Amino acid sequence: MHFLYPAFLFALLTLAIPVIIHLFNFRRYKKVYFSNVQFLKEVQEQQASNRNLKERLILASRLLALLFLVLAFARPYVPGANQVNAGKQQVVSVFVDNSYSMQTLNREGTLLDEAKQKAKQIAASYNINDRFQLLTQDFEGKHQRLLNRTEFNDAVDAVKISPQSRELSQITERQKSLLSMQPGAVKHSYIISDFQKNIQGNAAVQDAGFPVNLVQLKANSLPNVAVDSVWMLNATHRPNENERMVVRLRNYADKAAEKVPLKLSINGVQKAIGSFTVNARSAQRDTLSFSGLQAGWQRAEIQLQDNPVTFDNNFYFTFNVTQKLPVLLINGGQPNKYLSAVFASDAFFAAKQVPDGNIDYAGLNVYPIIVLSDIKTISAGLAQQLKTYVSKGGTLMVFPSADADINSYKAFLQPLGASAPGNLVTENTKVSAINLQSPVFKSIFETAPQNPDLPSVKKYYALSTGSRDGEYLMRLQNDQPLWQGSSFGRGKVYVSAVALDEDFSNLPVHALFVPVTLRIALLSGHDQPLFYTAGNNQPVETVPLQSTEKQLVKLVKDKQTIIPDQLTGIGIYDLKKQDSTAAVLAFNDNRSESDLSYLSAAELDKIFPKNATLLNGNQLNAESIAGTANSGLQLWKLCIILALIFLAAEILLIRYFKNDKTSVWQATDIS
Repeated sequence: MHFLYPAFLFALLTLAIPVIIHLFNFRRYKKVYFSNVQFLKEVQEQQASNRNLKERLILASRLLALLFLVLAFARPYVPGANQVNAGKQQVVSVFVDNSYSMQTLNREGTLLDEAKQKAKQIAASYNINDRFQLLTQDFEGKHQRLLNRTEFNDAVDAVKISPQSRELSQITERQKSLLSMQPGAVKHSYIISDFQKNIQGNAAVQDAGFPVNLVQLKANSLPNVAVDSVWMLNATHRPNENERMVVRLRNYADKAAEKVPLKLSINGVQKAIGSFTVNARSAQRDTLSFSGLQAGWQRAEIQLQDNPVTFDNNFYFTFNVTQKLPVLLINGGQPNKYLSAVFASDAFFAAKQVPDGNIDYAGLNVYPIIVLSDIKTISAGLAQQLKTYVSKGGTLMVFPSADADINSYKAFLQPLGASAPGNLVTENTKVSAINLQSPVFKSIFETAPQNPDLPSVKKYYALSTGSRDGEYLMRLQNDQPLWQGSSFGRGKVYVSAVALDEDFSNLPVHALFVPVTLRIALLSGHDQPLFYTAGNNQPVETVPLQSTEKQLVKLVKDKQTIIPDQLTGIGIYDLKKQDSTAAVLAFNDNRSESDLSYLSAAELDKIFPKNATLLNGNQLNAESIAGTANSGLQLWKLCIILALIFLAAEILLIRYFKNDKTSVWQATDIS
C-alpha cells in the first residue's frame, strides 16, 4: 500500500490524546460513608468490571475512528500491476489554450475560465511534491521552468487571452522539450482546449514518448462573420484622388449571414458604409470607394456589427498618401529629353537626373522606380546594386543605348531572370499587339480600342527569353517582344528592345509612350503591407532605419510604448525613432480563430498516433485524470466509511451499554 500524501501520517500522533484522557480520569469522586459496606463489596467489584469493559471499547472506537480519518487524508492506494513508477517524482506539463476562441461563453463563464479551473484541478490530483509546467499559446520563456503547486496555481490565474494560435505539433514538441530534460521523473502532459480545427495544422503530431491527455472543453456553436482581408486597387495613393478598396468578408457559419452592416472610417472620419449578405461557409468580395484624402499616413478601420462573436469585428489597416513620387533617371551622361518630358507632364512626379558614374547607391531605396537610358556599358557595381534594389520591391525600366555593350547588358539582366538585348535587327516592322490583360493597360483605355495606331519600328535589339515567367507589353509582327516585363524578388523589371531614339522607332513620340511609362511608374509604388497579423513571425516592412543605443526604434499606441519584437496587442501603432514617425503600422487578430468549428473525438484520435487519451472536460475529476500516482486501487473512501462506522459505534456504546443493576438489602437489627 502507498500513500499519495504521506505527510498527513504525522497526524497519527493525535492518537495519543484519547489514550491520555483514558489513563488520567479527571473526574472527582465524592466519598459516601455507609454504616456497613459488607453487602456492597461484591456489587462494587461487579460494576467496576463492566465499566472497564465499556471504557475500553469506547477508547478503541475513538482510536480507530481517528486512525482511519488520518489515513483518509493521506490518500492510501494499492498500485496496479503496471505501476512500476510508484513513489517516483512526477513532472506534469499542462497546456492552457488562451487563444481568442476561448472567449466563447458557456455555463462556467468563458472557456478560458473553465480551462484555468481544470488546470488547477489536474494539479490538485497529483502529489504535493510533484512539479508542474504551465504552457500557453504565448510560449513565454517564464513558462519554460517547473513550478510547485502553489506557484503553478498563481501562474494559471495570470493567464490572459492571447492573439497567438499554435498547432498541436508545436504544442507537443514544446512540452517534450522541457519534460525530456527531467531524467528519472514520471512524465505526463495535458492539453486543455476547445480544439478548434485550425489547431490541427499541417504538420503531423509525433509520439511524445509519454502519456498525452486531451481535455476538450465543449463550446456552443455560434455564427460568425469577419473581414478576412482588404487590398487597394490604386497602386499609388495621391492627395484628393478617388480610391477604391476591395473588402473580403467571410462567413464561418453553416447558414447565410443576412445584411451584415459595415462601416469604413479613415482618420476617425466615416468614408463608406454598406450592408452585405454572405452565403454559408463562403467568402464575398465588395468594393468600397472614397476620396478626399490628404497627404500623409492614413489610419483606417473597418467595423462590423456581428454578434455574439465580437473579437474579430474590427479590422485595421494603414497606407500612405504621398505628395510626390520620386523617380530616379540614370543616363549615360546626358539627360534623355523624352523621359524628361514625360515626367515633367505631371507635377506628382519628382524626377531626378543622374549620370551612371555619379550614383548614390545608399539612397536607391528612396525611389519606387528607377529608369536606365542611353548607358553604353552597365558596370558590375551598378548591376549588383540594382539587383538588390529590385529584389526588395523596386521597379526598374531599361532602355538600351544606341551603341549598347550587349555583353554588359546580358551580365546585368540575366541574373534577374529578365529578357536581355541581343543582336541588333534592322528591318521595318510594326507593333502588332498590346497586352490588354496586363495591369499596365487596365486604366489606360476605357474600352478596348479597335484598330489602334501602334508604334512602328526601324531597328531593334532581339530580346532573349528570360529565365523567369514574364509578360509582354507590346509585341512585333514577328512575335518578338518590343517591351517585356518580368518579376524578380518583390520587384519588377521592364526591358525595351529599342533605344529612346527616333532612329530606332517612333515609340518615344508615340501617344502610348507617355501613359504607359507613367502607368508603370504609378504601379511601382511599393507601399508597405496594409496590415500585419499579430502574434506570428511575419517580418515588418518599413523605410530603412538605423538605430543606436540612444536612438531606439519603438512602437507607440496612445500612451503605450513597446519594443517591436514584444508586440502582442492589435490596433494601429506609430513606428518612431526618437520623436519622428517613420511609419504607421496596423495589426489584426489571427483570422484562423474566427472559424468556430471544432475537432471531433474521432478526428483527434487520428491526429495522435498513440499514447493519447481524450478526457471529457465536463467529467474531469481525480478518478478520470490519467497518469497520476494514485491510479491503482483507491482506499481513501473506505477509510472514511470505517471512520464513520467507528464514530457510530462509540455513540452506541455510550448510549446503550449500561451497567447491570444490582439490589442491595440492608440488615435490620431485630433485637
